[in-house]
Amino acid sequence: MRALLVTSVGITCAAALTLPLAAPALSAPPPHSASALPPESPGAGPPSVRAAALPAAESAGSTQSLPLEPLAAPSDRSMATSGQGLERRTARPFSLVGVVWDDAEAELHGTVQVRTRAAGSASWSDWQDVETHNAEHAADLGSDERSSGAVRGATAPLWVGASDGVEVRVRPEPADPQDRSDAAPLPEGLRLELVDPGPDPAAEPAEEAAPEPARAAPAGRTATAAAFALNPSPPTTKPAVVPEVLTAEAEAASAVNAELAPLGASVIPALTKAETEEAANVAPGAKPYIGPRPGIVTRKGWGADEKLRERQFAYTKTVKAAFVHHSATGNNYTCKQAPSVLRSIYRYHVKSSGWRDFGYNFAVDKCGNIYEGRAGGVTKAVLGAHTLGFNSNTMGIAVLGSYSSTNPPAAAVTAVSKLTAWKLGLFGANPKGKVTLTSGGSNKYKAGARVKMNVISGHRDGFATECPGARLYKKLGKARTSSAKLQGR
Repeated sequence: MRALLVTSVGITCAAALTLPLAAPALSAPPPHSASALPPESPGAGPPSVRAAALPAAESAGSTQSLPLEPLAAPSDRSMATSGQGLERRTARPFSLVGVVWDDAEAELHGTVQVRTRAAGSASWSDWQDVETHNAEHAADLGSDERSSGAVRGATAPLWVGASDGVEVRVRPEPADPQDRSDAAPLPEGLRLELVDPGPDPAAEPAEEAAPEPARAAPAGRTATAAAFALNPSPPTTKPAVVPEVLTAEAEAASAVNAELAPLGASVIPALTKAETEEAANVAPGAKPYIGPRPGIVTRKGWGADEKLRERQFAYTKTVKAAFVHHSATGNNYTCKQAPSVLRSIYRYHVKSSGWRDFGYNFAVDKCGNIYEGRAGGVTKAVLGAHTLGFNSNTMGIAVLGSYSSTNPPAAAVTAVSKLTAWKLGLFGANPKGKVTLTSGGSNKYKAGARVKMNVISGHRDGFATECPGARLYKKLGKARTSSAKLQGR
């Protein structure tokens, strides 16, 4: 089915609810001192490379894209060929890494490992593995997004925290396990992506919030009002009222949620079950089977740079199922850093991988905070790029972290239950039920195959993958039961 496209400019704003909600505390990442690349470091890539190295870090974040080089041949000839990588080097500040390559259809058969130096110190991390098989998190084959010509092959991104030094090695795996000198070729155009998420929005002075040409917010909307959404405690002194200015792109991304929160709001407030049913216009006496709306941190709240994404939103007809993922970015983040993690993944998805926007419809951090993902409206059937072959008529939820060998926090599983009880309820879906979906083509189901799945499924149910991690996958039964209970089933 072809996605429905609408423009993201000129959306009429409706009356909004203004119930208060305390959002998770957001804080800027540790300050960095700018540092230039050393002479031996590669410079910017060719013009055709979308995520070329930048001369200086941008206030909204930046990406350094460094071509990999042949590594020295190993002394042990029984090992696979040397592969590609970069020796230890200084870089401009970054917090997330990944490796990309030219052909989105090519798989990286091998291992990717990185180690990084903590910003402002001489301390280097141990080698960390980067998840290489990331093709299953992508737009469906034949979709406009997949066929744009901008999409590249990519590993999963890895959050490493504030860093200013890096070393990477990519080793091909042997085609024949009995002959380790016979290695599968690596994809062409391998590049290391170093992503700086930039500061959190709360850390930016109000007068510097929108340096790009933009339109003024409606009368009465102020930068102070946005701060109150994040911190409901009144200040000890009354701050000066500074009108907040939104870019056209930021205004459009917020306007699609205008029935839920004011234009430019950082948070969509939680509602009780009764309030949710009233907002959904449920007929008196009807059994709605919809869970209470949870509080959701908006794209504005986590600091999404709306100029990165494509201007149009893409929709499908409905939401029949939810696919749960883990982001595979590692667990070494705090909940205060979650907005920075999201901005980094967003920039990696768009600038490095060539996607139209953040891939998942929603994200959940380890403390159970829920975040708006791909733009287009949290109540709407927004087409994502999360489960190759099954993006149509579904939604994707990414739990930030890696849960193959680590148990997901109970707060995160509870948040998945709350989110699915509400969002699936809007479309009449039973969290404990089954649904038949038509595959758009994956390594598990050919295109056109009709597949019966759980309404709340793990990514591995639609694609042969480790995602969402064995430990998180085991918790989905509990999530289904809790979600259905919240719906009143």
